[in-house]
Amino acid sequence: MQSGLYVSLSSQMALERRLTTIADNMANVNTVGFRATEVKFDEILSKTRNDLNASIAFVSQGNDYLSTKTGDLQHTENVLDFAIKGDAWFAIETPVGQVLTRDGRFTMTDTGELVSVRGYPVLDAGGAPIQLNRAGGPPEVGADGQILQDGRQVTSLGLFTADLTQGFLRFENSGVTTVDNPQPVVDNPEIAVMQGYLESSNVNGIREMTQLIQVNRAFESISSLIRDSENSLSQAIRTLGGSGN
Repeated sequence: MQSGLYVSLSSQMALERRLTTIADNMANVNTVGFRATEVKFDEILSKTRNDLNASIAFVSQGNDYLSTKTGDLQHTENVLDFAIKGDAWFAIETPVGQVLTRDGRFTMTDTGELVSVRGYPVLDAGGAPIQLNRAGGPPEVGADGQILQDGRQVTSLGLFTADLTQGFLRFENSGVTTVDNPQPVVDNPEIAVMQGYLESSNVNGIREMTQLIQVNRAFESISSLIRDSENSLSQAIRTLGGSGN
């Protein structure tokens, strides 16, 4: 009976973890370049004390991972708006170090530095801040990230990949910091820069709301099961206690 309570509590902890990710996804349904957080739960088997051949299944704490689905692309016609086709990231320099992002809303400072929507320097393929000519013509960016002004190449827009399964942390809007060291993309035809476009959040609001309802119902069902188990345990204790008199 106690094992049933432990399994129910394990399930509630997993549902709470899922509820947190759903809430975060819904809060960023309109965030440019945001990738939804998903959670993978594993089954953990534990031997019971009374029967070594019997196992009880618990739910693991869960591991977060990012959905790799590309969000819808919106044509803005702004020469400093960029989207990425394929599984790669832009890189920006922040107070916590290099951060990867799919948010390509960039602007140029008075000194010609290319910065993110929050004012962080955008990095080139070598990890250095991108410097443009403020007095030059509008930048033209090719699919490979090369930036041209007045018909000549001045720098390149950095594209990076990283193994996020090794671990990651969210940073503001759509940014992430990774445990794995990001690597620059080199000659990959499946990855390209699209100038004048922005990538929308890949969160499916309807799907998340449906999952929210399902999680709430499951949580209520398990809570009811726990109450019934506690009542049964209390009744058993009273019955056993009474039989001893």
